[in-house]
Order: sequence, then structure tokens, then C-alpha cells
Amino acid sequence: MKPDMFRQPVSILVGPGFPAEVRSVMDAYRHLVEWPAAIRDSTHSVALKACTAALRGEIEAETARGLFAAFAEKHDLLAPEVNAIAASQTRGNRDPHVR
Repeated sequence: MKPDMFRQPVSILVGPGFPAEVRSVMDAYRHLVEWPAAIRDSTHSVALKACTAALRGEIEAETARGLFAAFAEKHDLLAPEVNAIAASQTRGNRDPHVR
């Protein structure tokens, strides 16, 4: 495995209903660089610095992954897990009024 690859990808939404898997530090870095400058904040800055450090081999890829995931969570970019969607749909179909 390449040193910048994540053990597990971070699933984010890149548009309404369009998930993408961020599988490496370079993928995360690209997403962060493309983030609009007008809405960048401290979590963006920390995640970007972590990705830069990981690409230089100064920190582990998993450290950068954690900070990128925190950035994605803060900005509501994390894609819902498929299992969570299926479970909520199953629960939603259990209407006590429908037999």
C-alpha cells in the first residue's frame, strides 16, 4: 500500500446525493485546495496543513485522514453510510397503521 493511502476511505458528498470516496492524502488535499476560499475556516486550515505534512512524510496518513474527516463532518460533507440508510428505510416502512 502506498504511504499516502488511507486504511479506510472517507465518504463525502461532492454534490446533492453524489458520494465520493477520499482514499488518500492526495485526494483529501485536492478536495481541500478546491474548497472555496471565502468559506475556509480553521478546520480547513488544520486539515490542509496535515495533508501537506503527510505528503512530505512528516506525519502519518491516518492522522491527516482524521483531520480531513473532522473537516468534512463540521461542514456536513460526510456521506451517510449505506447501512444507516437501509436501516432507516426499514424502520420507516414499519408504519403501525399499515398492515
